[in-house]
Amino acid sequence: MTTVTRLGAFTLGLAALFGAAYGVGRVVDPVDPVAQTRPDVARTSAPTTSGEAADLVPGGLLVSDRGYTLQPVTAPAGEFAFRIDGPDGRPVTRYDVAHDKRMHLIVARRDLSGFRHVHPELAPDGTWRVANPLAGAGQWRAFADFTPTGGEPLTLGVDVTVPGELTERTLPAPATSTTVDGYTVTLTGTPQPGRTSALTLTVSRAGQPVTDLEPYLGAYGHLVALRRGDLAYLHVHPDGTPGDGRTPPGPAVTFHAEVPSTGVYRLYLDFQHGGRVHTAEFTVVAGAAPAATGAPTPTGGADHGTPGHGHN
Repeated sequence: MTTVTRLGAFTLGLAALFGAAYGVGRVVDPVDPVAQTRPDVARTSAPTTSGEAADLVPGGLLVSDRGYTLQPVTAPAGEFAFRIDGPDGRPVTRYDVAHDKRMHLIVARRDLSGFRHVHPELAPDGTWRVANPLAGAGQWRAFADFTPTGGEPLTLGVDVTVPGELTERTLPAPATSTTVDGYTVTLTGTPQPGRTSALTLTVSRAGQPVTDLEPYLGAYGHLVALRRGDLAYLHVHPDGTPGDGRTPPGPAVTFHAEVPSTGVYRLYLDFQHGGRVHTAEFTVVAGAAPAATGAPTPTGGADHGTPGHGHN
């Protein structure tokens, strides 16, 4: 079932719709780091001066965390720009390299029908710029995944609205297999809320196992999980490293992931073969399945053709 709506027009880059931890949020320009830090995020303990409570918040739900704030920046048409303001209020200009890049920008439509993983370029003034990854009308969530030099790894998130006619898409049913670009990817394992679970993804093509996966960002695969509803974010990297003498280049890539709660999640596996990056998508249920989700099916259709796929 699809629903067609029209989003109000405004210039992308001049305005952004910022979500709080849950829900759509409000228009704020610039971001108020005090109001946006943790006003509505559910906790299991009270805040402490040591920052222990911050660790209980899933990634990507906050626009500001531990003194760092994600700020979209006005950009020319066809470009997406932002900066990270640090605890001193100034743009951060020094970042550690993590998995071959200093910044990983992941964007997904809020109905989870679009996904892109791109890598912006840093200007001397602290502004990150990249060709606009928001493909098509809709409410998108942009995740900045980075490590400021001298700080801890962080993932900050912000909502951005692209105007135009929107067709909302129903999330595909849970499945253990999917196809993308002629590849079949099979999932073994089920995420369990609150504890680490092994998830193995096996790649084949034309019925034959792919045993020559190529390194992509220092690994044979990257896995992003987004929770349906609030889009809580989890970025997981696999066991082993290409060239370490013990990690085979496929067909199986194993991840150890811990999802934050019971719920429905969309998994996005990036892998490289034949000089091209491909993204396989799965819907999975952690814990008891909501009634509207339906029972998992043994195979899934080719759902790669939704708007917004791609890599830079």
